[in-house]
Order: sequence, then structure tokens, then C-alpha cells
Amino acid sequence: MASAALLLPLLSAAPPAGADVPDAGTLQGQFARAAARHGVPESVLLAVSYLQSRWDGHGGAPSVTGGYGPMHLTDAVTALAAAAPHHSDGEEDARGDSSRAVRAGAGAPVPAAETLPPRLRTLERASALSGIPAEELRTGTAANIEGGAALLAAAQREAGLPASTDPADWYGAVAAYSGADDSATASTYANDVFDVIRTGESRTTDSGQVVTLAAAPAVEPSTAQVDRLGLRRPAGGPVECPRSVACEWIPAPYEEFGDGDYGNHDKANRPESQSIDYIVIHDTEATWDVTLKLVQDPTYVSWQYSLRSSDGHIAQHLPLKDVGWHAGNWFVNAKSVGLEHEGFLTSPDSWYTEAMYRTSARLVRYLADRYGVPLDRQHVLGHDNVPGTVTSTIKGMHTDPGPYWDWAHYFRLLGRPITPSAGPHAGVVTVRPDYGAHRPVYTGCATAGVACAPHGSGAVRLHTAPSADAPLVKDIGLRPGGQGSTDGVNDTGARASTGQSYAVVERLGDWTAIWYLGQKAWFHNPRQEPTAVDARGTVLTPREGLAEVPVYGRAYPEASAYPVGVPVQSVSPLPYKLLAGQRYVVGGRTPGEYYFAPVFDPTGHKVVRGQEEYYQIQFGHRVAFVKAADVRVFQI
Repeated sequence: MASAALLLPLLSAAPPAGADVPDAGTLQGQFARAAARHGVPESVLLAVSYLQSRWDGHGGAPSVTGGYGPMHLTDAVTALAAAAPHHSDGEEDARGDSSRAVRAGAGAPVPAAETLPPRLRTLERASALSGIPAEELRTGTAANIEGGAALLAAAQREAGLPASTDPADWYGAVAAYSGADDSATASTYANDVFDVIRTGESRTTDSGQVVTLAAAPAVEPSTAQVDRLGLRRPAGGPVECPRSVACEWIPAPYEEFGDGDYGNHDKANRPESQSIDYIVIHDTEATWDVTLKLVQDPTYVSWQYSLRSSDGHIAQHLPLKDVGWHAGNWFVNAKSVGLEHEGFLTSPDSWYTEAMYRTSARLVRYLADRYGVPLDRQHVLGHDNVPGTVTSTIKGMHTDPGPYWDWAHYFRLLGRPITPSAGPHAGVVTVRPDYGAHRPVYTGCATAGVACAPHGSGAVRLHTAPSADAPLVKDIGLRPGGQGSTDGVNDTGARASTGQSYAVVERLGDWTAIWYLGQKAWFHNPRQEPTAVDARGTVLTPREGLAEVPVYGRAYPEASAYPVGVPVQSVSPLPYKLLAGQRYVVGGRTPGEYYFAPVFDPTGHKVVRGQEEYYQIQFGHRVAFVKAADVRVFQI
């Protein structure tokens, strides 16, 4: 706990006469005032806040790590930590392969979370430093910014550094503000803050205010200042990460535990044995400590990387050559890398920090370059875009990261912003609403049927006619009884998300119709506030003479391709149909492939490939596969 002796004197740092002074009542003015009072360069205060919250206040709601306000002042972990993992209507078998029995208890509840360590309880220290009550720091924007400025000033002093007006002199204080307990993560965080200072930022916040940080490209901080913080070095090991992120090795167990059962992943030899074609984005539905417990449990699930919300720290759990159990579809698991992000789907204001978005994007770019994975939404998938393997598994597929993950911002960070690639009235559209302004009503975040807190979303809702009053389209896989889709936050039956592309059927006024799950589906797409951009694309349709073709959740080879000793996997169609005259956007062509790995000893594992080939398509909210022999492919 900080004492009164650590309080810095309030500094008189009035701007020069004639300078433009932001209104003290505006958000921009609150940053200017707090920076001046505590002797922190305004650009440093703005950039730190941007990395924590992108200057949003989130209505006073806490983040996944119990952080409040634009400065993300962290308090105790909230009740969110008790949420069930990966909300869905049923239980998903994370492995997604019928060659071995589904483990009983694979959907067991997560253990209760621990409290935050002292280094992350910054709100109480900010209160001691600033003299502002804790409750005011949680709920008052100006107070929250003042508390963050006090923390930065104290960190500068404790590092033995002067209260300089030069932003370059504040690298060590910024690194300390991250709360990271290792030098690599603290440095990565500080590097990102200074990248924001050099490039500048401007955006409209969730309170409707414009905040601007002018670019200062000449700022070059002294990175050696981080050595003053006395932080540990991250755990070593065979990490496979770009140099621009902080990554440590926390291995998932590979061990037997009786009756031929083992966990929690399979040995492989990728990409020599099979290609890596997908990167799957998850949220953990758990706090960081619980996430690590789950991946270190041999009886549960596994994935390649976990990303921490507070500072973007990355832990790698599996070598990339091995197959994790994370996506609920064995075909996708065998050809993917899974990234779990600390967060909660049904708590839109338990926000994903900019620090985590940025390290995640750099990791994805690294993986895409290494394995040739296209940076598009048919290869960088949400867990909620992965199809059920067969009809019986559709209802249990998970729905994370959900409608509040900001795909548009994520793809900007990936260097692939979602922009038009065709003129008006093109034959393909790519969904891209304005995330902050687009706020469709969802229900079921806290209580079934009750509206979630208003929040930006990257998803549009699909109707049976060009009217908001028209029923939502149906998903016969989710609801075989014919019931309609709902506005539930976990209901993906009538949803299209940012970056997903669909063939256009018709346009009528402010509405656009697309082919979706074998039916015509309308979404609101007004010219003045469009929710999609026009695009070129490769599409397919049933070949001439076929009234319909089956749709599959995995691309498995024909029966004759299986060698002796490997059980034939059924090529079982999903309940949907691709009808003559309908068009769907193609994501790529893939050979039928099955990785046989039902036992602990990997010496008998085999990759089975056949002559049958498939096309991946954007069929609904989830991707799907059709046989190449059944369709005709062309450009529009």
C-alpha cells in the first residue's frame, strides 16, 4: 500500500499563452488537466490509456481483470470469473473425432478464480496516491484519469527518473504501468505505447467524444529503463512466437491416465504431415489463472496459445507441430492453431484490451506468414465459425468470441483492413458495420430473455424479408423442429459477422439479400450508414443437372482411401442443402483428409488422403464444405 510520502506535488504546467486549451469538461480536457497536475507528458497519458481501453469508459463496468475506466485501474476480480466455459446451447466435444470415445465430464465447470495479485490491484494504490475515493475512481472518468496519471508519476519517481516533459524519458514508468511481472511483457507493452505516440490516434469513444493524440514520429525512448524495474525473465522453452511479443512456455500435459485414455492433445508432425490452414480465435470464458489450470489438466482441452487481457502477455502450451483439442471439429483441429483470449462473450463491457488485440494480431501475422494461411475470415475463424462435424453436433458447437469481438479493428491490426474491392451493386458483399455505432439488441448476457447492455457489435441480423419486423431466418441444424432464430447473444442462427462474404441475391432500398444456409436472407444495409462493403469474389453453385448438393461439416476422404487398420470415417452430410441457383463464396479448395490418432502412442498415427476434393464455403455464420465434383465455380 502506498503511503502519503509517495504523493507527488501537484505541478503547475499551464500551457503557453495563445495555445489551444481543451475544454476541461471534455474527455480530451480531462487528460490534459490530469497530465499537467501530475507532471506526466500528455502524450504518454493518452497512449497508455489507449492501450488499456482505447479511451472508452465502458459505463463504469469492470474489465475481465477487474479494471475500471479509461486508465483500466484494477480492483478485485468480479463475479464474471464464475462464468461457464464457452457458452453454447449444448456441450461440445473439443476434440471432435469419433475414433475415440468422448470423455465424460469434458464440459465440466471451471474452478473458482483466485483474487488478483497485488501488482494488478492498482485502483487502491491510485486512491492512496491521488486522495480520490476508490468508488469515484471506478465510476468517474475524470477521477479515473487523474488516478492513472498519479500512478505513472509515482512509477517515474520510484524508478529514480526525473519528471521530464520529454515523453522519451518515460519508458520505464510506462513498462511498470503494465503490471507485468516479467521484463519481456513489460517491454512489449511499453513498445506498443510508444508506437501509439509515434503514429498518433484519433477516435470517437463510447461516450461519443472525439479524442486525438497527434503523431510524434521522432520520439525514441530509452528502452534500457525497464532494467530498473527488477522484473523476472519469462520462463524459457520451445516458444514459437514473433520477437515483437512476450511469450513464455507453459506446457500442456501429454500423459496417459488409465483405460487407454490420455490427454490433452495429439502428437503430430505438421506441416510436413498435413498443412495448417486455419487460425481459430477463442475467448476463454475464464480469468487467466483458471485458463492456465484448464490447459494444464490432462483430462480436459488444449490449444496452442493463451493471451492475457491486462498486458497482452502470451503463453504457448503446445508445439505448433502437434494437434490441440479446441475447435470441436477434428478436421479443423488437425489443420489449425488455436488462440484463447482472456475474456467473456456475454459480458460486452469486460472488454478485450488494446494490448491484447495488438499482441494477438502480431502472433496471427507471424503464424500466417509461417504457414501460408490467408488473412481472411474463411481462414482466420472465430470458434463460432467452425461447423459441427455431423448433424448431432451442431447444437453443441461453441459460440465464442461472439458478436462483441471487434473483427474490423483486428483486421486493421493484421494489416488487412476490410475495404470495398468492387463498385456499387457488386455480386458479393462483405459484412462490415461501424462497430461502435452499430448496436443491435442482444439478450441473455446475464439473464435469459433480458436485454444485454447496449454495446458496439460487428454482426448483422438476418431476416426473411426486407423489414426489421420480419422473422429471423431459421437454422434447421440448431432447431430441427423449425423454430425461428432469436436475438440471444449465443444464437448464431441468423447472424453474419464482420469480414464474412456472401453472394448477393437482391437489393431493395436499404436492404440487401444474400444466400445463407440454403435460403434468402435480408439484412439492413442503408446507403448512408452501410453495414457491408461491395466485393469481388469466387463463388460456386450446383453443377448443371443437380437440383441440390449436400453440405458437410468436414472434408473427409472417400472410403477406398483408408488403409487397413484405419476405420473408415463416414462422410455424413449436414441437414442443410445447397440448391440450384444459389451461390456461395469460396474460401479455398482442399483434398479430403483425415488424421487418425486415437491412441497415446503416435507411432501408429496416420494421415489419410483421398482423391475426393472439397471447396470450403461461407454457408451461414459457420463455414462448411461441398464436394468439388458437385459444383461449378466462377468469378463475380
